[in-house]
Amino acid sequence: MRIDIVTIFPDFFEVLDISLLGKARTRGIIDLRVHDLRDHTHDRHRTVDDTPYGGGAGMVMRPEPWGEALDAILDDAASEHGDPLVVFPSPAGELFTQAAAGEFALEEHIVFCCGRYEGIDQRVVDYAQSRARVRLVSLGDYVLNGGEVAVMAMIEAAGRLVPGVVGNPQSLVEESHSDGLLEYPSYTKPAEWRGLEVPPILLSGHHAQIAAWRREQQLERTRRVRPELLPPEPAEEA
Repeated sequence: MRIDIVTIFPDFFEVLDISLLGKARTRGIIDLRVHDLRDHTHDRHRTVDDTPYGGGAGMVMRPEPWGEALDAILDDAASEHGDPLVVFPSPAGELFTQAAAGEFALEEHIVFCCGRYEGIDQRVVDYAQSRARVRLVSLGDYVLNGGEVAVMAMIEAAGRLVPGVVGNPQSLVEESHSDGLLEYPSYTKPAEWRGLEVPPILLSGHHAQIAAWRREQQLERTRRVRPELLPPEPAEEA
């Protein structure tokens, strides 16, 4: 899987060299490349933004450096990855979910475009759609200073689903949102800690009963914290 990131803060992504994703990069499972948008500017101030047409507060990222950056990445990968996905983090985009993470994990090539200020000139998105598949994606109903944090979360969520990244694939099956529900609580040794005990069912060795208890814990936690995730109740017959 190839991942390209375009940003004005390339150092932000050095953290991806550690932990499981860092190991995946070392082993060649994930080919991750970070590009400085300012390398595609041509003035001595390396300018990437300007005032918005129509007035308004803030600045908008100019289309010229973005166009050059996207051309360089897509042209370079054209022979190896013929159907790339370009992702723009945006509060106006679709909500990023575990299902979306699973879809991203199946892609051969993703290009993440990290906007800043008041966003990227809309023509960049329109142009990208002429060259690749495009998705605008939001982490949630709030605004960040830029796309870097959102891209980091998306790469973390999707990258760990790429085969070979996580050592025990079964651990992915039992996580929150893997089946639409929140994860059950977890415990480890010792069995008693500061007066708090592990639920006896987990010490029983009865696997079927443990599975049933964990399922009930998922339902109870989801009902209490995220009731909107529960499937609708079947309609009663008249």
